[in-house]
Amino acid sequence: MQSFPARMVGAARLHSGTYEEVESDITANGQAIAVVVIASLAAAVGVGATDPRALLGMLGAAILSWLIWVMLTLFIGTRLLPGSATKADFGEVLRTTGFSASVGILRVLGVIPAIRGPVFAVVTIWMLITFVIAIRQALDYTRTGRAVAVCLLGWFIHGILFFGFVRSVI
Repeated sequence: MQSFPARMVGAARLHSGTYEEVESDITANGQAIAVVVIASLAAAVGVGATDPRALLGMLGAAILSWLIWVMLTLFIGTRLLPGSATKADFGEVLRTTGFSASVGILRVLGVIPAIRGPVFAVVTIWMLITFVIAIRQALDYTRTGRAVAVCLLGWFIHGILFFGFVRSVI
């Protein structure tokens, strides 16, 4: 079994074996949530948030947003677009997608104003790719295309729900 940091690196490097390991490790829920918390804090710092209230608000929004995307992706992947071997539960998807956020830690580099935009753009695309790999492994898909379809559909619905909610609160 890999260490926590090794799992984070493996997830960021798109190693399917790392995703399989965390998917089957029912004790890794806390680690997966920790990755999301660390990556979310790194993003908040990267955009210049320094006020503790702002940091907590951004952290709460990021975790809520991730949990909604996890639930949507689980539903879409197991009910609407399952593969022939698909079977997964919330914990498996939580663990794999939590670790897929590992690369998000690089968003802390956004504290350098000159590279903030490119860092966030590259890391966001990288995170979408890691999320696809996480879903492919968690849902036991044999083709990446199905995982892409599930993630994009979940991302689209999530965007409507989350950003519509944020807009109505503001």
